[in-house]
Amino acid sequence: MGVFKRLSSPNNYHATRPDYAFIGLTVILLALGLLFLSSASSVVGFQRFGDSYYFIKHQLIYGIVPGVVLFYFFSIWPYQKLKALAIPAIIFCVVVLVAVFLPGIGFSYGGARRWLHFGSFVVQPSEFVKLAFLIYLAAWLESKGELVRDFKAGLIPFALTAVIVIGLVILQPDFGTTTVIVVSSVLAFFVAGARFGHILTLAGVGGALMWLLIKIAPYRAARLTVFLHPELDPQGIGYHVNQALLAVGSGGLFGLGLGYSRQKHLYLPEVTGDSIFAIIAEEMGFVFTTLFILVVAAWFVRVFRIVRYAPDMFGKILGAGIIGWLGWQMSINIASMLGMLPLTGVPLPFVSAGGTALATALAAVGILTNMSRQVKTS
Repeated sequence: MGVFKRLSSPNNYHATRPDYAFIGLTVILLALGLLFLSSASSVVGFQRFGDSYYFIKHQLIYGIVPGVVLFYFFSIWPYQKLKALAIPAIIFCVVVLVAVFLPGIGFSYGGARRWLHFGSFVVQPSEFVKLAFLIYLAAWLESKGELVRDFKAGLIPFALTAVIVIGLVILQPDFGTTTVIVVSSVLAFFVAGARFGHILTLAGVGGALMWLLIKIAPYRAARLTVFLHPELDPQGIGYHVNQALLAVGSGGLFGLGLGYSRQKHLYLPEVTGDSIFAIIAEEMGFVFTTLFILVVAAWFVRVFRIVRYAPDMFGKILGAGIIGWLGWQMSINIASMLGMLPLTGVPLPFVSAGGTALATALAAVGILTNMSRQVKTS
């Protein structure tokens, strides 16, 4: 009863107009994402499913439709009430991450076990975890107050909780999602008031663990080697990055034209997922791709403004975590396609195929929109 009472209790905030510029930029990103996905997925959709529009239909049904519902709900429901869901959120994270390993429920593909399937319906729970874990962290960190700066009361419990969630993601294995959760969690911890020395400690431990993971899994070491020397083994481990660079370079200033990519004809792997930016660059060219990146930058400027003026610490921590999540994911996806970072297999938010990822991102957008329309009254 206590949880439901907190969910319905009044608060000291009143609603104003939301940030329409932020909403408008989100709509532009979604429209561009559907346009790019429609072009990039046409060949592989026909080859795999006999339907050139398979992926765009899937994105609309399993991403846009539930995502719009979640966006609307969270945009009008005061985000402060999410604090009452902190404990259920962390329990949810652990349960769904464990469930992917259960026979009959978990679904594996390409050597990874990251999905749950219920008949023909497949979801990737780590996408939900990105947001649910941030909700738990924001509520917990706000409740600690100045104790966040304490080693025993702040750093240790934060690290232990993060290790449980991150460890389950690593076991899938999903190194890209692991880095996203690490960055978003540490940024939330920092905004909550953690000592800079504690952040450096986490960075050192994280760096050592990353080195260990690379040593344990040879394919990660191979990715790093190819990143440093992309000319090595162009038909083997270096094939993906070389084809991506070829696609980007082929676009030139103005591109080959929407729908005229050559690399999407089964040359470049994962054109609907983490490689979609390379197809955008090939078809649209440097000029339009730069404009797209500027739209993304403008979107984040509005997000920074919303988080900066959030009416409470819970909002600032949660908003900072969302910035870390979507900002890092966009950055490493684009950078890996340009040969600036090793390939991580992380999709491009709002653009890559993936209903679970898109719906969760739109839920986060709804929370930010709700944050933008609140003013503290006392």
